[in-house]
Amino acid sequence: MKQVAILESLGIPGAELERYMAAFAGQVRFECFERTTDPEKLVEECRDKDAVILANMPLPSEVIRQCDRLSFIDVAFTGVDHVALDAAFEKKIQVSNASGYSNEAVSELVIGMALSMLRHIPEVQERARTGGTREGLMGTELRGKTVGIIGYGRIGRRSGELFHAFGCPLLAQCRQEHPDLPDYVRQVSQDELLRTSDIVVLHCSLNESTRGMIDYAKLCMMKKSAILINVARGPVTNEDDLARALNEGVIAGAAVDVFTQEPPLSPETQMLGARNTLLTPHVGFATTEAMSLRAEIVFDNLRAWLNGTQENKVL
Repeated sequence: MKQVAILESLGIPGAELERYMAAFAGQVRFECFERTTDPEKLVEECRDKDAVILANMPLPSEVIRQCDRLSFIDVAFTGVDHVALDAAFEKKIQVSNASGYSNEAVSELVIGMALSMLRHIPEVQERARTGGTREGLMGTELRGKTVGIIGYGRIGRRSGELFHAFGCPLLAQCRQEHPDLPDYVRQVSQDELLRTSDIVVLHCSLNESTRGMIDYAKLCMMKKSAILINVARGPVTNEDDLARALNEGVIAGAAVDVFTQEPPLSPETQMLGARNTLLTPHVGFATTEAMSLRAEIVFDNLRAWLNGTQENKVL
């Protein structure tokens, strides 16, 4: 019987988790743990396991290298930059992710952020609650705004579909040419996208080529009236540069769901004091529907691995 550790909550009700685990009766013995970032505890939890399931908690190389029995890492998340893939590769450990589970959730948040920024929803709500008026908070419409999406994968494409429904011209920047893009999307260079867009949305993955990609120089390419939305990974932007650009009026505003530090944020985080911002504590993926779909994908990944195949392959 295979030994599998669920290293943190999958965000679904206990009864739903029990149903998933019961489907593996006779094949798998599951052990569930509370989330931890203590390497010693993680080694203790994982050392005798054939497979582990985790969401976005770090799984460092020092843990993976001490788990000689470990053969499969089942990541209940789209990004896998929190897993030491170099160590997994060295030990020939298979890795799968939950690609696609949050396409709708993240894309809908992007639309909500765009509308909130353009219509000043946080500010006008505060005015209403404190006896104020709309004076000085005239909004603008989403229709007709040019939207540039950096990273046109599954989530980027879904965001594009939603923006298109609102009547927005669309630009996309990707690492490679995509001849199958819809005719309402124009693929351009990153510099052209930054200079032309009214709203820039970051949907790209985090890797060495994207880390710190949006810095002060890139922000200075954007229109002064432009809005930046980051729902990708925090380190894709240089946070201090972004805060500086906002405070200096280089761009009009930013909506940010991801940070260099996973929330809770340190009081010293520069973005907390930046002007014209909408900040959310990494909630893009967090809907009831997305959590259920994520669990379904994760346990499908596990079933495939037990049957000698692999779905949603990362390694």
